[in-house]
Amino acid sequence: MIVERILMAILLGAIATGCVVVLYPFASALLWAAILAFTTWPLYRLFRARIGRIPAALLMSVLSTLLVVLPIAVVASAGAEDVSQITVAARDLVAGGLPPPPAWIGHLPGVGARIDTAWRRSAADISAAVASVEPWFGTIASSLLSLLLRIAGGILQFALAVFIAFFFWISGDALGLTVRRLLHRIAGGQAERLLNVTGSTVRGTVYGVLGTALLQGILTGAGLSLAHVPSPVLFGAIAAFVAVLPIGAPLVWIPAALWLLWSHHVGWGIFLLGYGVLVISGVDHVVRPAFIARGAQLPYLITVLGVLGGVVAFGALGIFLGPVLLGVGFSLVAEFARTAPMLGTAPPPGPSPAHPIASPAPSAHKTASPSAPPAERPTEPALDPPA
Repeated sequence: MIVERILMAILLGAIATGCVVVLYPFASALLWAAILAFTTWPLYRLFRARIGRIPAALLMSVLSTLLVVLPIAVVASAGAEDVSQITVAARDLVAGGLPPPPAWIGHLPGVGARIDTAWRRSAADISAAVASVEPWFGTIASSLLSLLLRIAGGILQFALAVFIAFFFWISGDALGLTVRRLLHRIAGGQAERLLNVTGSTVRGTVYGVLGTALLQGILTGAGLSLAHVPSPVLFGAIAAFVAVLPIGAPLVWIPAALWLLWSHHVGWGIFLLGYGVLVISGVDHVVRPAFIARGAQLPYLITVLGVLGGVVAFGALGIFLGPVLLGVGFSLVAEFARTAPMLGTAPPPGPSPAHPIASPAPSAHKTASPSAPPAERPTEPALDPPA
């Protein structure tokens, strides 16, 4: 009997190992498909109620492709061209230096002369600093190109993820029931709580953090295009990438607005500053809290590490996959720590009314007070004899 159990365990372990080996090349696509199907499940149910199960899954696949694959392809192709142009512009900046301050600055009452002098001094310092890093321009450009190629390579993974998500949408009810039953077998009474924590974390991360970052990137690119800033697609993608940071998108549109002011495009510079404060930052202060309030609130460090590590590990899909995985892991660990009993907690002093047998018996060596009545020993509970 023992030998049979050992052989069965070895057989099951070998089968599980074989399944992992077969599915390992598709691990990121499977995870992304699961996240995609889970976060869009309410929309899929809405379509399914109107057009049926399979047509709704096809419609969701087409919408996912249009909303994710096409923007990534456009950013990668436009960014590859813009990187070379930015490199040439940086070399021209080193050769010619920063432009002189606009003439209107010197006419500002009271502070115009000081700003003009500080501008020219800062321009000389910045030109010297840029000249010191000129030998690294080629390395920086090649690194950006390799990053863009890695992001473009994620398009194939996402196409596979959409294909897998199609079957997840079709069989979502049965898959959800299976996952719920397995988790109940493993976690018992904690299964529902773990499912709720995982679901709220995934929704809060995808909608609140990543959705807001994508929206800020789109708005930044649109504003830069309206203000005639070069390479708006590339800078919009950069804004979406850094929007997960606390300062985020202003790292892109503030330098662009200052560049417009330096280039004597005062009107467009003022427009971009106002647009960035009211529209781009308004999304961060209005949309993000509304989404995060419906999900789990994660530390910014978890989100930032998830985005950076996800891109390195999974390419373009890592922008979404990394924060979700770290967020779920962090939430589950925090939930486990919250529900664990505290070690070293002393029991409450004194006897418990519900358990009189736990009351300490009076010591036989203790001298009774002459003015106090003798203490009575608690009555022991009667035990029924065994049948």
